[in-house]
Amino acid sequence: MQTASLLLEIGRYYLMAGGVVAAAFLVIGIDRVEPSARGSYVFRPLLIPGICLIWPLVLYRWLKLERGEEDAR
Repeated sequence: MQTASLLLEIGRYYLMAGGVVAAAFLVIGIDRVEPSARGSYVFRPLLIPGICLIWPLVLYRWLKLERGEEDAR
């Protein structure tokens, strides 16, 4: 029982971190990473579940593109 509650707690914190990254990325980062996403405010909420699940990859790519280490495509 303790293992299950520990796994649920880890999952909860993982998704909370994903929510923070999703909020920051959708407000600040998406316009910088993908210029064609400017003004697409109806589209952005559709990205939240996916960003919450793969937030480490999104954060890695966002930071890499911000530093100019990699081409946007």
